[in-house]
Amino acid sequence: MAEQPRFDPIRILQALDRHRVNYVVVGALARVIQGAEEVTDGLDITPSMHPENLRRLEQALVDLNATTPDGKPSSLTDDTSLVEFATERGELKLVPRPAGTRGYDDLRRAASREPLGSGVRPSVASLGDLARMLAASDREGDLARLHSLRRLAELDRVR
Repeated sequence: MAEQPRFDPIRILQALDRHRVNYVVVGALARVIQGAEEVTDGLDITPSMHPENLRRLEQALVDLNATTPDGKPSSLTDDTSLVEFATERGELKLVPRPAGTRGYDDLRRAASREPLGSGVRPSVASLGDLARMLAASDREGDLARLHSLRRLAELDRVR
């Protein structure tokens, strides 16, 4: 049984930034960055689906030695399908159109650049957009996460 690589989101984000990939961090890591008390071992991003950005993304995936679970090449041109990759630095999921959104252009409007250290400042989905994604998803356990995000948003407004 192959050993899972240690999750290192900074290194994955650095590879994306080196190739000038346009993306917004979504999912559990985005919620953690925004203040949620969760644990995650993967990075979810919503990339811009413009052809030049997809070309740069493919180069970053090569740098990360990214492979799909089935080992087959994936198509990055489909703007609705989630694509999972295993990388040397942990799991990376491309989520072109998260539930309840219209994708990158929709999310980037309210996203904020968050300093994570090592010079990394990714665009991270807003609390409102993260809540919208959770509300639109049909996954067990998301209701508790949604309530937590709404509490964070309220605390942010009070501040």
